Amino acid sequence: MNRFTYTLRELIPGVEALERTMGYRPGTAPEPVTLLINELTEELLPLVGIKAEYRLFTEISLLSEQRKIQVEDVIFNVKPIIYSQIKKAEEIALFTCTAGPEIGAMSHHSMKNGDLLRGYIYDVIGSEVVETAADRMQYELKERMAMLGKKITNRFSPGYCGWDVAEQHKLFSFFKDNFCGITLTESALMNPVKSVSGIIGIGSDVRYSPYQCKLCDDKNCLYRRKGL
Repeated sequence: MNRFTYTLRELIPGVEALERTMGYRPGTAPEPVTLLINELTEELLPLVGIKAEYRLFTEISLLSEQRKIQVEDVIFNVKPIIYSQIKKAEEIALFTCTAGPEIGAMSHHSMKNGDLLRGYIYDVIGSEVVETAADRMQYELKERMAMLGKKITNRFSPGYCGWDVAEQHKLFSFFKDNFCGITLTESALMNPVKSVSGIIGIGSDVRYSPYQCKLCDDKNCLYRRKGL
């Protein structure tokens, strides 16, 4: 197990990053939006307990005809887009990451009470924070593998690029009593909601590349909205 804990102060995005995720060009959001972003950012700064972890697996099989990946005795049906990015892997990292329950709860409470803009900004901050935590975790993995002469792929999550979100249950079978404290509903949604999980390929012949948004039809993807 490789585990990490962050504070929100380490990860909080700037106003421009949040504007971009909300669909504005940097510096073009209306003043009420930027003022509220600044207010909520200050409010959230004391939060701690943002967590990430990954596990490494060498017992893997790449099932080319089915476009599936077997980790130990579990087969992930990752579908063609993700398989094409991981097919040269020699090892697999499975990961989980969470921003914790507070931001999601604040977003839900604000929306329930009719303050939709506040709730939406909480939601966007939570999404950015958990992705930044996952970036930190992934960078540590990249640096660790580089010392061994290996590279990593992008990270890919159930629910994206055709990978069925129901396979979260398979992924979390490797994280019983997980460090991040994430639980799954029967329909495979994560709690806390501001959490991510997924898979990363590792090997001497894999590569990290820009997200292939043109190959994927997920219009709500965070990476597509950010123009990555």
